[in-house]
Parts: sequence; structure tokens; C-alpha cells
Amino acid sequence: MKTDQVSLTLPDGSIRTYPGAVTGLTLAEDIGPGLAKAALAIMVNGEQWDLSREITEDAEVSIITRKDEEALELLRHDAAHVLAEAVKELYPDTQVTIGPAIENGFYYDFARKEPFTPEDLEKIEARMREIVERDEEIIREVWDRDEAIDFFRNMGEEYKAEIIADIPPGEAITLYRQGDFIDLCRGPHLPSTKKLGDAFKLMKVAGAYWRGDSRNEMLQRIYGTAWRDKKELKAYLARLEEAEKRDHRRLGREMNLFHFQEEAAGMPFWHPKGWTIYQQVEAYIRRKQIQHGYKEIRTPQLVDRKLWEMSGHWDKFREHMYTSDSEERVFALKPMNCPCHVQVFNQRLVSYRDLPLRLAEFGCCHRYEPSGALHGLMRVRSFTQDDAHIFCREDQITSETIAFCRMLLEVYEDFGFQNVRVKFSDRPELRAGSDEIWDKAEQALKDAVNAAGLDYTLNPGEGAFYGPKLEFVLTDTIGRDWQCGTFQVDFVLPERLDASYIGSDNDKHRPVMLHRAILGSFERFIGILIEHYAGRFPLWLAPVQVVVTGITSDQDDYVRSVYEQLLAAGLRAEMDLRNEKINYKVREHSHAKVPAIFVAGAREAEKNTVTIRRLGSKEQETLDLNEAIHKLVQEAAAPGS
Repeated sequence: MKTDQVSLTLPDGSIRTYPGAVTGLTLAEDIGPGLAKAALAIMVNGEQWDLSREITEDAEVSIITRKDEEALELLRHDAAHVLAEAVKELYPDTQVTIGPAIENGFYYDFARKEPFTPEDLEKIEARMREIVERDEEIIREVWDRDEAIDFFRNMGEEYKAEIIADIPPGEAITLYRQGDFIDLCRGPHLPSTKKLGDAFKLMKVAGAYWRGDSRNEMLQRIYGTAWRDKKELKAYLARLEEAEKRDHRRLGREMNLFHFQEEAAGMPFWHPKGWTIYQQVEAYIRRKQIQHGYKEIRTPQLVDRKLWEMSGHWDKFREHMYTSDSEERVFALKPMNCPCHVQVFNQRLVSYRDLPLRLAEFGCCHRYEPSGALHGLMRVRSFTQDDAHIFCREDQITSETIAFCRMLLEVYEDFGFQNVRVKFSDRPELRAGSDEIWDKAEQALKDAVNAAGLDYTLNPGEGAFYGPKLEFVLTDTIGRDWQCGTFQVDFVLPERLDASYIGSDNDKHRPVMLHRAILGSFERFIGILIEHYAGRFPLWLAPVQVVVTGITSDQDDYVRSVYEQLLAAGLRAEMDLRNEKINYKVREHSHAKVPAIFVAGAREAEKNTVTIRRLGSKEQETLDLNEAIHKLVQEAAAPGS
């Protein structure tokens, strides 16, 4: 309720009262000159505001400074605006479009006939630093919608005018002015360009369609990164350098694991060594699922569109589905496995005593992804999910969620991931099912994850169209996050596809369908593993576990004997009989990331021993051959085998 007085409640619970409207800057100055100098913005009832914006009603507030996590998005947002100002000063004929903050940085899309060059980026970054030093005040202005459209049209900024024209009538049109540059933006922004600091860097130029639609004009997107200080910037650039060394596409070539080609864009060709890794991952997950009571099934890849219409996927995913016309019917390559699993469930009469029923499939799926979105194994068009669906009663949701979460954490630990975060994604704007159903599903999932003892953060509006979900995020060895596992509670698909079981009352009831995946897709997870380990896999995953080689050709017969014994012991072994110097061969196999090299010279052949060289170690040891093989076999055992 609006009053003459305004009371502001601070994070420590203290209250400051003012006779009328008050700005965040005034509040910061009243608290202390140090805070006023450090202040970047203000949080008002959970929403970020400019420091200069007046607070006219009682509110809970906090001052955002550079040390706060919330500052990062502000800084990156302002860096995008400073980038746009720099481009307009240097290249006045360029049109500016949109420029948001993104993870680790920012970008801005520009319409310009001439392509930006690396030399242009250097000039633009230098001009950005000049703008920061000018300390231009950033001023928020509220404009009339039609006046704003005319203003940008008269400037030749047709893209901005189009954006404003699409804003619903009645919504406030806010523009921000810094120096001679003015841009459409909701805000908030820093008080002045000086507050941005110097911890930013322009990274690259890429193409981007206007509004992400390939039917529209191609724009030029300049990417940059921005941080709170130079230490953070330096650490980020170091992570990028390390990530480049670990790039799974480069390692895939060097280690001869897989390749892609235009004739099957976005669909990997697995080579023997890469397929070996794939098979080890699949065998591990299969063992784990059997241990946890899952029954493995196999369903068709090509299914009549009618099933996808019944499930709701046709409306939701049609643009990403591959289709084929045959005998006047339309078939679709499945983009997911869920509807097919319901068909298996529906083929026999199920009693409440049969539940939970856990059906798992390594289902090959296809989704059309735009060519610009493809990224090695991380974003493909053909992939295999470690997919499973649990059909259960409502009273079993909690116990099944707890069991799944335990299983998932065990799997991640076995693959070398210790740090796992959980996100709770609730109802999206476009969804199937009533609000009542969604209320029930969301509450059931919250109760279950709380019972599992897992902390989670909210991820609003990102649930599946049929139900809320948990997303499991891994952190790799260089600190990057990867969202892999998912778990969803679904009351909708069983209803749409007429799934039922006979309850204890002898009446039909709808089962709850729990969708779950741990790896997500094999392709992407293996890409993550390659980068996590930088190609240096633990012995149980390594495509080649040991290479045996001799110092001279005199040891060839002994090398063959050792090789045959390694194979007989179940190890993935190779032998190297090339007429090359031993240091060359050791260096080459080390570059190929082979975990162990057995070297045999005249002494080893005579005494039935081998000298073992380990990847990444300068040390070596000589062991009796039988002891060396036994030791390697024990170490190579897959978890849970």
C-alpha cells in the first residue's frame, strides 16, 4: 500500500524509514560512504533495480556491490551496451539489435555489410576501455511506445524499432542513455560506465540469424567475457586454454575414437577404440540397472505419427522430428522413448502387486538440430539415451525417487564425478495437464527429493511439458558444469496413452510414470568423459589398456607371448613390433593416452619379467610377468563387475 513514508528493511533485519520516495543511492549513502562508493545496484523485493530508481513503497532491500554474485550479470549486461556504443562510434552505419548477458560473458548482434575482422575486435575493445574511462552516467528513461519507434526508425535502427513494435501495448518502454548512445533495455544498469572496470575481453565473431530464425537475415555476433576483477578474468582465460587442450573433438581425432562427416551431419561414426569406450559405459550401466531391478527392453525407432499425436510430442517436437511417408502413412523416427515404453506396459494386465515396474532401454533417438548448434559429441542429431521409465503407484513415488538418486550418485562417483548439484524445474508456460495435476506432481517431487536428503535450487519454468523434473549437474575437473541426469514425475502421459493397473480394490487406476536418465545420452556423456579425463581414462574405461613392445627385434617372440597372455587375461592389449627406437615408441603410445606400457628387453625376456611405464609418471618398475598381469587385471576391473 502506497504511503507518504517509505520503510526499507535491510538484510540484517534493521529498518530505515524515509518521509517519501527514496533511491537506492540515497540509502547506500545513509548507510555509509564506503557502501555508496561500492554500490552497483539495489535489490528491491527480490528484483534488481537501478540505484537511481525511486522506491515509493515499503520493501525488503539489499545493496549489490562488486563482491556479490548478482554483480556478474550486471557487469556483463553493461559490457554488452558499452560494446554496442563502441561499435556505433567506430562504424556508424552499423545497426545494433540485441545484446544480453550470458554465462561467462555477453554478446551483441550487429547488422553490418562488411565482416568484422580480428583487427576490428582489437579496435572495438580499445574503444570500450575509452568509454569506461569517460565515466559516462547511465540514465534510465521511460518513453512513449510510438515515440520510441519513431526515434529508432529516424536513426536507421530498424531492428530496434521492430522489437519495440512487438512489445505489448501498455508495457513500459525503458531506454538507457550513456553519453551520446541510447539503447532499448529493461535494465537495470550500473550507475556509470566507469563502474564496469577493466576485467573484460572480446573473444570472437560468429554468425547469428535475426531472432534465431534461419529465414531471417544473418547478423554478426560479437562475443565477450566480463568479470568482477582481473584475477577472475585471468582464471577464466586459463580455464578456456585448458578446455581447448581437452576438447573432445581434437582428442577424438588424435586418439582415433570417432569422426563426423557431411553425409551424416550430427551423427557420429564410432571407430574401434571409441566404440570400445562406448561398450564399457553401456556394460557398466546395464549391470547397474540390473542390480537395481530394471528390466531391459527394445522398442522400434520408426513409429506412426498417431502415437506421437496421442502423447503430445507431435505438437511439441514436430520441428525436431525426422519423418518418412510410406503407404500413405507418416512415420517418425523417435525423438524419445517414453510413448513406446507405455506401449510395452499396456500389453498385459498389470496388478498393483507388479508395481513398481522399471523398464529400461538404450534407445537410439533422432532429433533435428540446426547445423549451427551441432558441436561434436556434445550436440548431435543421432544419440542413445540410458533411458528408463518407472511405472508405480502414487505412494511409491518417494521410495523410487530415493532409490534413483542413490543409484545416480553411485554412478557419477564411479565415473569420477564427486560434485553434483540438483535443480528443481517446475511447470513451463506451455504444458499438458491441469493446474491441479501439476500441483500434485510438483508437491510429490518436492516431498520425494526432500526425503532423499538432497539440497536443490529452483529452476523456474523449465519442467518437461508433461511434468516437473530434477536436473543433475556435474562439475568436471576444470570446474565446468554439465547437466546430465534427469528425473520427472508424470501424471499426464499415462492418462493420454490409457495406461492402467488393477488396484487392491479390483478397479482400474492410472500409474504414475517416472522418467529417468543418468548419463542423458551416451554420446554427450562420453564427450564429457573425454574432456574430464583429458583422454587419460581410468584403466577400466581405456580403449587400449596396455601396449607391449620390445627394445629390439630380438624380443619379438617374447613380446608376442606377453601379448597373448594379456589377451587371455581379458585385457585390451596391443603389441608394437615396429623397428623404431624404444623412446620413440613409448612417446607415441603416451601421446595416444595408453595407461600402461610393458617394455621387454633382453633381460626381461630372459627372466620372464616386464618393465612397466605408466602414463603421466616418470617412474618405472620391473615385475614378474604373471604378477604384472595379475596386478593390471585387478586394476582394470570395472566398478560393480
